Amino acid sequence: MTTVVTGASGHIGGNLVRALIAEGRQVRCLVRTQARALAGLDVEVVRGDVRDPQSLAAIFKGAQFVYHLAAKISTQSVLGGALAATNVLGAGLAAETALRCGVQRFIHVSSTHAFDLNFSGGRVTEASLRAYAKNCPAYDRSKAAGEREVRRVAQQGLNVVVVHPTAVLGPHDYKPSRMGTVLLGLGAGRYSSVLPGGFDWVDVRDVAQGLIAAEKQGRANESYLLSGHWLSVVELAQAAAAVTGVTPPTRILPMWLAEFVTPIVQSWYTVTGREAPFTTDVLAALQRGPHVETGKAQGELNFHPRPIEETLRDTYQWYVDQGLLVAPSLQKSSGSSLGAS
Repeated sequence: MTTVVTGASGHIGGNLVRALIAEGRQVRCLVRTQARALAGLDVEVVRGDVRDPQSLAAIFKGAQFVYHLAAKISTQSVLGGALAATNVLGAGLAAETALRCGVQRFIHVSSTHAFDLNFSGGRVTEASLRAYAKNCPAYDRSKAAGEREVRRVAQQGLNVVVVHPTAVLGPHDYKPSRMGTVLLGLGAGRYSSVLPGGFDWVDVRDVAQGLIAAEKQGRANESYLLSGHWLSVVELAQAAAAVTGVTPPTRILPMWLAEFVTPIVQSWYTVTGREAPFTTDVLAALQRGPHVETGKAQGELNFHPRPIEETLRDTYQWYVDQGLLVAPSLQKSSGSSLGAS
């Protein structure tokens, strides 16, 4: 039984592949460039691109299940170029190829950013409006359009389940991700202040298990939100400090100052060729950060996220083990969960 994972070298992908291996699966991984997250794993690694129908056909051949994770995260304001080619065209091509190859189930990994957070009313469910409006960030619109492409192919007969994780945290974050960079900065005491607002944070390992449950138990053509715990950025910093022992930043930037500083910081990181830890889109998302309903996933997929303290403790331990952070004093948490979803 062959299971294909596109975007396998990403944060979610690396954790999903490990969870599939633990089940004894034969896993084929599609990667475009580097595959550090897969080093040493008993998997088949294939170089390819979701924008290339020929490479997709070769990779999907003989596969029973496809987890489509490949996506481009971007803060550009225009929905075009590589963003549209990967997140919209690539999603459609992957779904069409899966249908032609006789794939039994196609699990499309989208995001809560596929929803129009401007009209969420502070709470998102699977039935909430998708991010089609032009005033939505380009990345959000690309995720909504990608889901629409996949559902178009589902109408032609492809067995599809769509899953929407919130912001993920956790180990095996080799790049690291933007939030991984933030956690490392908090662990090193590099921040004197934090941004206003908050979001829903979920353990990447819980997401991986939720994806597998969606493959096995999810209903065809349904969406499932995988959320964890809503915390303000201040609460997240305090929870991280409880693990690392590093004094957390307690000063919150006033909104007017955050809006003024963020584009400058983003431009500086762009010039230096690095990814900014926060951008104008990130700031907007934190201000709109909704409470995400996960009752459907709890009832149908038996999805129950672990406490945020456990996530942060394991994540920081992984950073230490990887040499990404000088060993903090990993203090034991009381076990209570901050900011329940």
